[in-house]
This record gives sequence, structure tokens and C-alpha cells, in this order.
Amino acid sequence: MKFARYLMCNAALANIPKQIERFSKYSPSPLSMKQFLDFGSANACEKTSFVFLRQELPVRLANIMKEVDFLPDKMLCTPSLQLLQSWYAQSLMEIVEFQEKNPDDGKVLSNFTEALVNIRNRHNNVMPTMAQGVIEYKESFGVDPVTNQNVQYFLDRFYMSRISIRMLINQHSKYTRTFYNVQTILAKHIGSIDPNCDVVEVVKDACESSKMLCDQYYLTSPEVIIKQVNAKAVGQPLHIVYVPSHLYHMLFELFKNSMRATVETHECSPSLPPIEVMVSLGDEDLTIKMLDRGGGVPLRKIDRLFSYMYSTAPKPVIDNSRNAPLAGFGYGLPISRLYAKYFQGDLQLYSMEGYGTAAVIYLKALSTESVERLPVFNKSAWRHYQTSIEADDWCIPSKDPKKLGKYDVSV
Repeated sequence: MKFARYLMCNAALANIPKQIERFSKYSPSPLSMKQFLDFGSANACEKTSFVFLRQELPVRLANIMKEVDFLPDKMLCTPSLQLLQSWYAQSLMEIVEFQEKNPDDGKVLSNFTEALVNIRNRHNNVMPTMAQGVIEYKESFGVDPVTNQNVQYFLDRFYMSRISIRMLINQHSKYTRTFYNVQTILAKHIGSIDPNCDVVEVVKDACESSKMLCDQYYLTSPEVIIKQVNAKAVGQPLHIVYVPSHLYHMLFELFKNSMRATVETHECSPSLPPIEVMVSLGDEDLTIKMLDRGGGVPLRKIDRLFSYMYSTAPKPVIDNSRNAPLAGFGYGLPISRLYAKYFQGDLQLYSMEGYGTAAVIYLKALSTESVERLPVFNKSAWRHYQTSIEADDWCIPSKDPKKLGKYDVSV
């Protein structure tokens, strides 16, 4: 019996590269926010979702798994990356098992939903596991400019893929009985999406959580002033179709950074300057601007803030307590920007060193324009990993100005 299981296991392992190659030949099919709503509407069919996901999920998994191979060999050999690859391979094969199953069989649909929930749970620690692998590699071997560029490019795509896969699984899992019971309580939500998301309320929630954390660490926190402008319907609340948890994640990260910078910059002042937030809804965009007086950062450091290799805060000590650090390993801002870009938005920082920083979140105001931004493995992606950093075609100024005295011409 054990020998039979051993043979079956090895046969499955041998089949993984074939399945990755098979599904990576297809491009992912991005969905708009409106399509997500249609999938989750009262008239939606679980069978339709099953047929779509049993093809789409392997495609998204396989596309990003092809890119994992382009990471440095020594990074791929770290225990963290080995574990992560095993998770992805197992998840891929579990979904592939449903390729030939009958969508009219209720038991098949139930088993598929159960498999997706197990996959979601298995991937809960993907982000810290990948981060640990990068840290292990960086501490052991260091990082050259080419490796840094490729890892940054890969992680942006890897984490975006992860966001999209969890989104699909969360939306489908609403068909389970447990989720349906929750749905009766949170009737306004369709899966993870709020068709009438009150943006200012999410801003306030993120603000309160950040203030509580700031008070816990610094025993004080700056005041937050929130203003709103609705250019489409003057005086009305600002509502869009969006995923509140994604927006909360972005805002919490920005508030956390602004409050920390403000308190540390003005620790000797009798009072703290307020953080100002402006929320504006137009015909195309919903924009959230957060302005602090936390001292700002130099222009040359702005790009570092979105790097997975950099953090302005000391590396936190991991323990088993429930206390979350006010700043982490430097993934907060880059992941927040990915959440914004996921539905064709963006997150930008504009800083004035010596004064403060303005962070701006751009979101699409229309659900038809909020379309998933997904990585696809193709020749363009392959070429990116093969590109080496060449010599700059602009002069690089030296730190010491050149002495021109010997070129002086006496008249």
C-alpha cells in the first residue's frame, strides 16, 4: 500500500512541470469590477464560476510559477523558497484534478469550493515566507544591481498574482453555506466587494486603528483632519464600487507611516501638526490625498520606499505577542501600491524634505474601468529577466567638483 502511494506521489510530481508548461501558454483573463459583481449577483450560477475558475486559476498559478525559475539559483535553494514552490505546485495539481469533472454534479461543486478554501488557507503565509527567502538570500550573498532589479520586478508581479488569486477564491467561496450565512448579515457585500463603498468611512476606520497603534507606541498621536469633495453630486457621500479591505490596507499603511514620521519629527515640540486628508470624487477618478508634516524624505530615497529591500524603520523582532510593530520589513508601501494598481489605480508619494510628505491614492470611479491588472509570462517578461544594467548614457557627477584652475587663461 505504501509503495502504491509512493508511485502515485512520484507520478504526480513528474506531472507538475507538464501542467505548468500547459497552462502557462494561456494568458490570464482579467475581470472588471462589474464582472465580479455579475458573478456574485442573485442570478449568478455556481456552475458558471466553477467552469471559469478551474481553467483560470491554473493559468494564473502557472504563469507566475514560470517566472519563479528566473530568480537566482541560490535564492531558489533557500528553505523558504522551496516550501513556497511546493505550496504552489500542490495547489495547481489540486485544481487540475477538476478539469474533467462534471459541473452538474453538486458533490463536485462542493469539493471544488472546499479545495479552494484549503488552497487559500495554505497560501496565508506566502508573503512572509517569500520575504524570509529574500532576506536569507540578501544576508548570505548580498544583492547586486541586476539581482535587485529582477527581484523587484518579480515580487511586484508575484504579489499582484497572489492578490488576484485570493480575490477569485474569495468571490467564489460565497457559494458555500458558511459564507452565505455571513452574507445575510453583510448583505451589502458581494463577496469581498462593496457595491456602495463609503470611502470616507473606510478612511476613518483606518485612521482610528492607526491612532490607537501610535498611542500605544508613542503615548500620543497627531490629529487627523478629513475633508471631502463630491464633484459628481455636491454634498453627497462618496461611494464607489470597491473592495473595502484593499482600501483599508492602503490607508492604514499611509496613516501609520505619517503618524510615526510626525511624532518622531516633532518629539520636542509642545504640540503635533495635524495630518490632512482630502477625498475627491470626479467623473473618472476617486482620489485620496494625505498630507503630513513629518519632515519628508530626500528625492533620491523616494524609490527606495517602494523597494522590497528597504525600510526606513529598524527591523522588528518577531515574537508570539499580538502587538503589531508600527513599521515592518519594508513591504507595506510596495504592497499598498499593488493593491491600488490591481484595479487600474495607483499610489504616489510627493515629498518635501524638511517639511512633509503627500501620499496620493488614485482609484477608478467607474466599475467598468476597474479591471484587474495581471502579470502574464511572455517574451517581454522573459526579456526583462535577461536584461543587464548597462553603463548610464548620462554623465554621473563626481562628489568633488573638478578643479579648473589649471585651465585658466591669463589675459
